[in-house]
Amino acid sequence: MLREIQQVLRLVMLMGKQRQQHGFKRAGGLLVLLWTETRTSVQSLYCTVAAAGPWCTGIKMKALQPVLTDLKESMFPCAWLCPEPDPEELCSFTDLYGSLRLLLSFQMKDARLFSPECQAHIEAFLRIFSLANAGIKIHLKFKFNQETLQQEFRVKIKSKVAQADDPSLILDVTCNTQPPECVKKGCWCQGGHPVLGGRLPLSIPPQAMEQGLYGELSIQPVTLLRPCVLQYPNLATQLTHIQVLVYSPSNVPVTGPSTFLQNLPAHLGCQELTLHGLRCSSFKDLALSGGTVYKIEQENSEEESSLPTMQQSLLLFLFLQHSDPFTSQVSDVMDTEALIEHHLEDILSNNRQAVTTTLQTELKNTLKAQNHRKMDQEKLRSAVDVIRSSSISIVSSSSNMDFRNACLNSMKVHDTHELSASLSESLRRVTSWKFTPRGRCYSVQMEEHPESDGATRTEI
Repeated sequence: MLREIQQVLRLVMLMGKQRQQHGFKRAGGLLVLLWTETRTSVQSLYCTVAAAGPWCTGIKMKALQPVLTDLKESMFPCAWLCPEPDPEELCSFTDLYGSLRLLLSFQMKDARLFSPECQAHIEAFLRIFSLANAGIKIHLKFKFNQETLQQEFRVKIKSKVAQADDPSLILDVTCNTQPPECVKKGCWCQGGHPVLGGRLPLSIPPQAMEQGLYGELSIQPVTLLRPCVLQYPNLATQLTHIQVLVYSPSNVPVTGPSTFLQNLPAHLGCQELTLHGLRCSSFKDLALSGGTVYKIEQENSEEESSLPTMQQSLLLFLFLQHSDPFTSQVSDVMDTEALIEHHLEDILSNNRQAVTTTLQTELKNTLKAQNHRKMDQEKLRSAVDVIRSSSISIVSSSSNMDFRNACLNSMKVHDTHELSASLSESLRRVTSWKFTPRGRCYSVQMEEHPESDGATRTEI
């Protein structure tokens, strides 16, 4: 079922990509409806994919009939026998996005073959599709046995990433990570800032060329670190995991696990990247999260602080790019993309050194900024220690009891030992939540937290 949905999306994206070159916007709606119907005492599962809006303007079903015929015969042998979906479902969709530009239904013979795991895989696939096609609002609906489940993939914050020779990428950069409690009103960035890496040309292995894969093939990496903490330069951060997502030239996610990417941590050089260790997630985690996920092993630290550490994740998009002047028909392009996906492991292995170096460079550039941030924070902590020790020395050596008592009372402590701990915490709280406005950040209004650092500033 997932493969069929992937092929339909590939068809629409390829048709839409041709129109983007003529100035059409990549925006609109996509409906994926899965529903059951009982016939001759057998419950069958059907899937309907509908598309509408500017992103598929100009697509005509009549012109697509030859491609759809080939698609149905190769993948959907029962598509001609499919009943029409509920008109109300389509009406509610067209009310939002206008007349349908594509409508295709196909059948899975036995609904019992559809499991909750299949449902989770479809949801993960569409979520990943939405990340790189943020202008398209996706509606996923399941109607099984009079029960309806629906999910909408709506993008709050999107960012356009310009490419030299291809249409701009529209990425979903929304981050739903909750800000720390001490963040003040209207000062938290709810998005990320994608960074376009250097494009890497790929050589096509002989076994792929023998099956008809020619032309120029490359990978375009894009990194996205979330959540954004640029407005809080002194806030401690910790990178917890890296997710690698691979997309075909039509901007449709490549499904299935990649052995090459799963074995990649052994060749990245964690010490050079200043990482304690990288570990690939289990197959079950990969299937449900999508792509390839590396968990970063954290080094045990003896220092403990009551200050929170903001955990961050890194999204590494790998966009496959392909061009062949002798391949122009949509059906031929779809066959070419199928060849690329089929031989993807061979392609990556054939370019192992170059791909590993490129990914290492992208990670190094991201972590380089993180390391500079940590170095600045170390300098600040050293300065804080000097301030603390000097203050404690002044209070301890003072012979004026009124002055000493006033200092202890203002910090609500009983002796200089407690004063040292309280003063350290107060200084760290003030310095950690230093706010530096950034014009490109997506700041939103946050509710004022009752435990602000106003009292701490007054104490100091």
